[in-house]
Amino acid sequence: MTTDKKAAGDSTPVKKRVHELIKKIDAHPHDSANYLKLATYLTEQGSSDQAAELLEKAKNLVAYPQDLDYDLAVCYYMQGKFDQALSLLKQIPNDDLVLYQKALVFFKIGQNQKALAYALTIKNVDAKVLELIGDIWLSLGNLKEAEMSYSKIPTTKRTAKSNFMLGITILTRSRKEAEKYFARSKEQDPKFFSKEQKQYASILKLVNEARKKND
Repeated sequence: MTTDKKAAGDSTPVKKRVHELIKKIDAHPHDSANYLKLATYLTEQGSSDQAAELLEKAKNLVAYPQDLDYDLAVCYYMQGKFDQALSLLKQIPNDDLVLYQKALVFFKIGQNQKALAYALTIKNVDAKVLELIGDIWLSLGNLKEAEMSYSKIPTTKRTAKSNFMLGITILTRSRKEAEKYFARSKEQDPKFFSKEQKQYASILKLVNEARKKND
């Protein structure tokens, strides 16, 4: 396969890595592994469009095109092509990765009950899964379950997002405790904190007003 793709970025190391993988693809055009490596690398560099295009073309060349379906579904998800992502995911036997991706897609399209069903079926529950489950519970308005899920994430593995959301879930119960999580979130990622603070401004305002009435 002769690939005339632009490198995902202008830096020499990125170009070098991409060209190395293209050489391997040209040498073994029917082998899925190198397409997957290149697609993963392109995605990591923020070029999910290029990765999807690569995998779409590769499906017509490799010996086992179904090997590419999961990674292509992830690319579609990142592009916002949720119907296409689901269509592929439904063809893949369920394992934890597939269940997680299905939960993500259903969550994105607002089918929260389905998203929760898939997320709760995942066997090996890590910080990423707990955060997603917390997000889904929060979207369903169940603050208690959301708090429980976020709280299960080990402190060292909590992201700026999970700390912020944990603060949101306990805000009405304990403003003082919530402020601790907000402070951690701000320290971890000031830009994210500022963005989320604006998004949840209405909630924060209601809590502040309630607090003033009780003072």
